[in-house]
Amino acid sequence: MRMTYLKNVTTLKFDPEKCTGCTLCTQVCPHGVFAMKDKRAEVLDRDLCMECGACAKNCAAGAISVRAGVGCAAAIIWSNLRGSSEISCGEDCGPGNSAGDSDNKNSSCSSGGGCCG
Repeated sequence: MRMTYLKNVTTLKFDPEKCTGCTLCTQVCPHGVFAMKDKRAEVLDRDLCMECGACAKNCAAGAISVRAGVGCAAAIIWSNLRGSSEISCGEDCGPGNSAGDSDNKNSSCSSGGGCCG
């Protein structure tokens, strides 16, 4: 069974037109988000993406982009570390930064907004 974090929130973007069929994304993705079909990669299930960034870092063609560490997986981890049931996400959300912090400049960093849906 594969772990889905939150539905429809991943920052993963894939442009099949840029794909050269190198297969690296299928090899480095820890959750099997990608598969090969007709000599090109395809996304099997975006919701399996944990936004680690391995696929994008290994895609020389630039067909894949993902904001590693800012989306769903990071939001769940930070909310657990803070001991909060509120899930916050965004570039500035880390230790001590949450949606209510006055010095947090990222308006998408809140429950119900930005990458957390």
